[in-house]
Formats: sequence, C-alpha cells, structure tokens
Amino acid sequence: MIRSLRGMNDILPPDNARFEYFLDTAASVAKRYGFTYIETPLLEETALFKRSVGESSDIVGKEMYQFTDKGDNDVCLRPEGTAGVVRAFVQNKLDRAGGIHRYFYHGPMFRYERPQKGRLREFHQFGCESFGVQSVYEDVTIIMMIADILGALGIGYRLKLNSLGDHNCMPQYREKLVGFLDAHEAHLCEDCLRRKATNPIRVLDCKNERCQIIYKKAPKLINNLCESCNSDFDTLKHLLEENGIVYEIDTHLVRGLDYYSKTAFEFVSDDIGAQSAIAGGGRYDRLVEFLDGRATPAVGFAIGIERLLELIAMPEASREGYYMGAMDTESLPQIMQLAKQKRMTQNVIVEYSPKSLKAHLKGADRIHARYCVVIGENERTEGKVWVKDLEAKTEAVIEAEAL
Repeated sequence: MIRSLRGMNDILPPDNARFEYFLDTAASVAKRYGFTYIETPLLEETALFKRSVGESSDIVGKEMYQFTDKGDNDVCLRPEGTAGVVRAFVQNKLDRAGGIHRYFYHGPMFRYERPQKGRLREFHQFGCESFGVQSVYEDVTIIMMIADILGALGIGYRLKLNSLGDHNCMPQYREKLVGFLDAHEAHLCEDCLRRKATNPIRVLDCKNERCQIIYKKAPKLINNLCESCNSDFDTLKHLLEENGIVYEIDTHLVRGLDYYSKTAFEFVSDDIGAQSAIAGGGRYDRLVEFLDGRATPAVGFAIGIERLLELIAMPEASREGYYMGAMDTESLPQIMQLAKQKRMTQNVIVEYSPKSLKAHLKGADRIHARYCVVIGENERTEGKVWVKDLEAKTEAVIEAEAL
C-alpha cells in the first residue's frame, strides 16, 4: 500500500473543519485591517532563500527541499512565505510604485526536519506582510491583528518581545557578542561555532541547554540599542500597554531567519508542549533591498496553522443546508431539478438511491442538514414536496415551486 511521505499529512475530518474555520477567521480579520490576498508559487529559485533567509539559518543549511529541475535550474519548495512575497513585490515593481502595500497569504511550506507534534515536513502557514510604512505604529498594528485572530479563535497566548537593532547598532553589538563567544568557544556546540562565523546573533536561539547556561551572561542587544531603535522599542511597549496587550521581554528572542531587524516578537502557547511558538514575526526593513529592490520598510508575521488547530474553540455547530431524496426511482429526476435550482443560494446534498422516509431522515441528520426534502409518488403526481425543518422540528407538504 502506498502511504503519504513521512511528515506530510492529509487534512481530513474533523481537522478539516478546524482548518477551514481558522482560514476564514484569519482572512476576515486581515481584511478588516486593510490586507488583500496574494498567492505566490510553491517552487522558487533556491537563491531567493539563500539571500533572504540566510545561509547561516537551519532552514537553508539543513532543511530545504532543494533539487535541480529538468531545465537545469537550482530550485526548492518554499520553506517560508515572506521571501516569495518580497520577490513578487520587487518583480512587479511595486517597490517603485510608492505607497503602502499590505498582503495576506496562506498555504503549504516545506522543511526537511524531524517530524514531531506540531512540526511537519509539509506544514501550513497564514501570514501578512506590510510594505512602505516606517512607523513603529505599523508594528503595533500587526501585533494587534494577531491578538485579534487568536482572540477570535479562543486561543490564549503569551507575547514575547525583543529588539534586534538596525545597521547602526547591530555591528557594535555583534563585536561584543563575538568577543564573548571567543572567550567561551571551548564550551559551545557545533551549531553555535558555525553560527559564530556566519551570523553570531543566532547563537542566542540555540536549544542546547549547556549553551543557554553560558548565554545567560552574554551581552544583551536590548542594552546596546542606538537612540532611534531604543525610542521605537519604548514606543512599541507603550502602545501595546495602551491597547491592553500584555507582553514580556525575551532578550534571547532572535527569530529563526536572518532578515529581521528592530522589532521581533513571538506568540507562544503553554498548551502545546515544547513547540510552543504559534505565531511570530517582526520588522525587516532591508530585505527588499537585499533582493535588488528599492529600499522599503516592511514588517510581517506568520502563524503555523497545524500547531494551533487543537487549541481552536470551535463555535457550536448549527444545522445548515438541504438534504434531498426520493422515495422511488421515478421521483429522482424532479429531486435533481429542485436541487439544481436550490444550489443557487443554498448547500444541497442529494441522495441518489430511493429510500424510505425514515432512512432519508437519518441521512439528513447524519450530515447535519437543516432541511430534509423528500418526494414520493403522491408528491410527484401533485407537484409537491415534503419538507421537514430538523432544527424547529416542523414539517409540511408544500408546492414544489414554493421550495
């Protein structure tokens, strides 16, 4: 028997209802904040992610589904969503059009890593990207949007914040951090030694317990911010407090991708085990420029859908739509005609096999339909239908046209 590949799952009941409910809810909130839908390809040039995500990241270094296609192109399945949106933004010259551009997207991402609860090789993300706004107020708006999405889904969270500085203060901090790492080099893991040479700040994200003990004494970026970054971070915290959003400062929060600067944040849940991050993002003001576009301020986030599915508080299911069936073969064509007309405005499921009224009622109840419509010999000859409202528990025989 052929099975799905490891870490690549089917989305079937009951998770499909939660998945669809999440997408509807998140898209609805994003639209209220002025974001419009964008779709980018699953397959991109590998260079896109090497230049954006960064070769020092685990994603590029270990996890990409990378191969050479039949046209001898170096390509990969997208491991995250932001880089593709930025590529589309630059390719379509939106960076030169000026103004503000806000997009939301959702779809599958691919990373070759060890599958575990909440972490798959094919997983789905919902994300938003905002281009053209320098103000930290946009950072606050993005965070408020995520809080609204999680609130609408009934999901509790903790918000972690940090500032990663910018091109003014990051170089000096990097020198201090490298000096600290040099002094402790003999005790660092292999990943941290590799990151020290490529992107030193990433060592703070190391999951090795011995390394984390060492980094408790490392210099903190938040204490080495330039005046502009420090002012923006203070404003961010103040605005969140003004809007009733509780946060905690995490000086080791650096995110897993190299393109972030200034604001970095994560929403975490205490209800899903070790893989506790359910959403995260931040500002990436130089990424458009890194991908050959005109310098454009940008900020965004992504939500890992599979990680929070089990946390979603689903609304009480209500009956909806129509179940239609015939009690004899001769009545089936009339049922099909009625179903065609009714589908202009309603969901309709047709049972093709003639059955008894009792069997049709069971079928309607099984799919949680609101109405059960049945035609038998008497109804067919009189041009009528039998209808039962399964919620109100009422029934009637009415003219077919009245349906």
